[in-house]
Order: sequence, then structure tokens, then C-alpha cells
Amino acid sequence: MERPISIGSVVYSLAGRDEGRFYIVVEIIDGNFVSIVDGDVRKLEKPKKKKVKHLRVTGEVLEGIAAKIAASAKVYDAEIFSALRKYNP
Repeated sequence: MERPISIGSVVYSLAGRDEGRFYIVVEIIDGNFVSIVDGDVRKLEKPKKKKVKHLRVTGEVLEGIAAKIAASAKVYDAEIFSALRKYNP
């Protein structure tokens, strides 16, 4: 069964130039596309639009970042980069 994707979900890129890296979902555009960032290469100012079928959902959700995005609070790239440090070498 496919795990649902939500804001704050940690995802793994399966295709494209960013293949092999972990990202955080910051926006769900529609059923096929989401916006992802990693705080390093892809920053919040310019998130990557990515097809859901090219992502693998890890099942982990970074609740703190998801709550800040939902509350329209300022999220820093350093926070995202730090949260993904254990995933991306």
C-alpha cells in the first residue's frame, strides 16, 4: 500500500538530476506534483516541482517543519538542511 504524501514528508528522489537525494515536501500542487526542498541545493526561495511518481515516500514526517509551514511561520533553509543531515551524506 502506498503511503500518503503530506507537507513535511521526507521523500527520496528516484529520477532526474536530483536522483539519490532526500528532500522535504513543502507544497502539494495537485495529485501528480509536489514542491520539494533540501535546504542546500534546492532552497525555499526556489523549490523543485517534482512528479510524485518519481519520489519514494519514507513514511517519516518532520512535524516541527510541517507545523511551521502550516502556520505560515518563517522556515529557514538551515533548519531543513539540518533535519535532512542524517539522510543526505
